[in-house]
Amino acid sequence: MADLNDERPLRTLSEVYKELAATIDSQTADVEVAKFSHAFSLISPFFRYFSLAFKFAEIDVVAKVNNLTEASKSISTLEALLERDIEANTVRKVGSHRETS
Repeated sequence: MADLNDERPLRTLSEVYKELAATIDSQTADVEVAKFSHAFSLISPFFRYFSLAFKFAEIDVVAKVNNLTEASKSISTLEALLERDIEANTVRKVGSHRETS
């Protein structure tokens, strides 16, 4: 998988999201939490190029990526992750994997 540290970060971002879109479009494969987390992690470095106002967004994105990366160690797919949060009735609670706040 491509890395954002290469010379063409936007191309890398595009390739990773195309792979993710292809998985979603196939409707046969589940989206792996690790791949989703990696794709999501490629966005946060771009916040550094914006004003200080985006620093809070970067902090939030990094926290969510870390949460998903940790979850990927025990939960393989996004569907399983959401099902676990639904069963635990934590979907809208702080700390859930699907946290909205």
